[in-house]
Amino acid sequence: MNAVNPRRWQALIVLAAAQFMVIMDTSIIGVALPDMQRDLGFSQGDLQWVFNAYVIAFGGLLLLGGRLSDLLGARKVFTAGWAVLIAGSVVAAVASGPAIEITGRAVQGVGGALIAPAAMTLLMMLFGHDQRELGKAMALYGAAAPAGGTAGVFLGGVITEYLSWPWVFIVYIPIGLATLAAVPGLLPATRGRRGSVDLLGAAAVTAGIALAVFAIVRAPEQGVGATVAQAAGAAALLVLFLAVQRAVREPLMPLRIWRTPGLATANLAMALLGAAWIPMWYFLNLYLQQVLGYGAFPSGAALVPMTVAIMIFMIGITARLLGRFGAKPLIVIGLLVLAAGVGGLSLVRSDGAFVSDVLPASLVAAVGMSLAYIPAMMSAMSGARPEESGLASGIVNTTYQVGSALGLAVMTAIATSRGAAELGNLPRLTDGFQAAFVGAGAVAVLGALLSLPLMRGRKAATQESGRTEPSSIGA
Repeated sequence: MNAVNPRRWQALIVLAAAQFMVIMDTSIIGVALPDMQRDLGFSQGDLQWVFNAYVIAFGGLLLLGGRLSDLLGARKVFTAGWAVLIAGSVVAAVASGPAIEITGRAVQGVGGALIAPAAMTLLMMLFGHDQRELGKAMALYGAAAPAGGTAGVFLGGVITEYLSWPWVFIVYIPIGLATLAAVPGLLPATRGRRGSVDLLGAAAVTAGIALAVFAIVRAPEQGVGATVAQAAGAAALLVLFLAVQRAVREPLMPLRIWRTPGLATANLAMALLGAAWIPMWYFLNLYLQQVLGYGAFPSGAALVPMTVAIMIFMIGITARLLGRFGAKPLIVIGLLVLAAGVGGLSLVRSDGAFVSDVLPASLVAAVGMSLAYIPAMMSAMSGARPEESGLASGIVNTTYQVGSALGLAVMTAIATSRGAAELGNLPRLTDGFQAAFVGAGAVAVLGALLSLPLMRGRKAATQESGRTEPSSIGA
């Protein structure tokens, strides 16, 4: 293969499309949730597993996907990831009950965990010869993430309203097949290398996260004893993961990476950001449809201003502010602004209106998310050595996904205990949703308060925001 691939820009389209689709998979289902709940028989509390099954599999296996990409070759893993994503989409589309739907979503998450790190490796191979081209390619690739989140919200509404909810999964099948057809002619073949795969570590961390979420979700209805036992099991699995990382020769996550300056505090900020943002987005979808009575298309359209604001800020504004002020001020201010927006949503009424109850607060929350996300990501990356930048990126992406899943589980338990399970009872539903918004706002405030003393005060040591790409933002 030549050092410079003449079809590298066409190849970038395939890679950016993959990033677009992986991120869209977290947002396209939001508007379809009430229809899925009605047709498949999900309870109000269990409905979150349509989202969490994907993010747990995606976040829990992301480091394994990166390792497999190194060992087997990025193009092979990218191709395998799309095959798995297509298979999961088929299962999710034909599901006749909650268990099958959740299985399909988990399989989709496995596919995403293979696609994302392999795509980044391929992009570096295609454009690593020229830093200027690499910067442009990374900017375009990174922009695919917020674009995917925005498109998912709108397309989810259109598809659910005018076709039916299974089509939010069916749409991945022709796109996936077209991507697979383009791979041989556009993406470079890559050689693997010898090494071992830490399957025990991958299984332990993914199972530990899933069991922790399950314990939180079931806590309101199963009692203290069962919840404590499940939480202890989750803790044991996560301890096993750490022990395995210390013991094996080629771990998924070498523990020395945590000595990187700023990595731990940036990951804490990312976890709490996800734990605040994703529950807000999830319950806002439910409020629009289950309380205000919006159909799928109007509900999707109602969320477009928020997601467009995210895309505008992430692409055009936050990077400039990061270069001028550094990461810490933006993370702290962003989390506080997010808390203010979510706090505004906690005032929603059972007889409310979109223009007064939703639009202003959702735009404020979107600005806060946009201010905090990229600086936290860059802060986690800035102290890593070049050879560990991929690992640092994988860890912070995993942290965001895990925080999202755990935050959603906690807020769902809170909302359910306050009446969010009483479909049709608008005052009680609203009380439950308000409680979830209050909880999410409190998490954002906690993130700001912890970041203020713990995070380094120096400016982020990079003007090249293209060193890492935005990840799943949920909407």
